[in-house]
Amino acid sequence: MSTITTHILDTSIGRPASGVTLILAKGSGGGWATVGRGATDLDGRCKTLVKGNAKLKKGVYRLTFGVASYFRRTRQNAFYPSISIVFTVRDSRHHHVPLLLSPFGYSTYRGS
Repeated sequence: MSTITTHILDTSIGRPASGVTLILAKGSGGGWATVGRGATDLDGRCKTLVKGNAKLKKGVYRLTFGVASYFRRTRQNAFYPSISIVFTVRDSRHHHVPLLLSPFGYSTYRGS
């Protein structure tokens, strides 16, 4: 079906956020089943979230960014210990889910 990638830009310092842990889960019977894990590289990207770049099936997914340790490591006081983005995969196109991050806010969009 579809592949997924992400990247994180820390807009408060204008740099990629490296070393952020990620968990990708698929909605399943009222709960969530983990389908991928990873961490951002030095460029703030994670291109291998799903093992072997496996294709995702149609459905609702949740991408959780564990940002608390990143903020501790960069000595920033932050409001959000984690950020979860829930989105729907409806087609076989590539899904890129970027995160624009700061200690007290964030933004996301459907990338390419």
